Amino acid sequence: MVAAGTRQTRLNRRRRASSDRGRSRLGDITRPVPRDARITERGRSTIFVTIIAVIVVGAVVASLVGLPLQTYLGQGDEIDRLTEQVERLEQVNIDLAAEVERLRTDEGVIEAARSELGYVVDGERRETLLETPDLPEDLPSGWPYGPVDDIISVRLGTP
Repeated sequence: MVAAGTRQTRLNRRRRASSDRGRSRLGDITRPVPRDARITERGRSTIFVTIIAVIVVGAVVASLVGLPLQTYLGQGDEIDRLTEQVERLEQVNIDLAAEVERLRTDEGVIEAARSELGYVVDGERRETLLETPDLPEDLPSGWPYGPVDDIISVRLGTP
């Protein structure tokens, strides 16, 4: 139990000696403290917080100014690329319009029917000619490749 006349709190107070009476915990209040001695942990933490705040503000400014500026400068290249693509597509549209106009005539329809569908007019005979493929130059030795190799060498004119 607590005795009458004494007062306790939840915090354990450190009792100071009676010789310390009249002085603060920072020193004697009757004597001025030199300026250099006044720098305490509080001053150092204030500098640390200030540095962190400057870094955060710098990052925010960089993200609000730097990134949009980079995007703005990159848009010029994208516009040039898209302009070139539009010009090519316009040329393709011009070519297709000319093809449509050609196919609206009778000669254009007949020519398209001949090339696309193999159309022939009465009395005409259709013949398809393909280019002859290149002859192989190195065949395995032995039957049946020996006579074939002789025929190829005669055609090519090599002995």
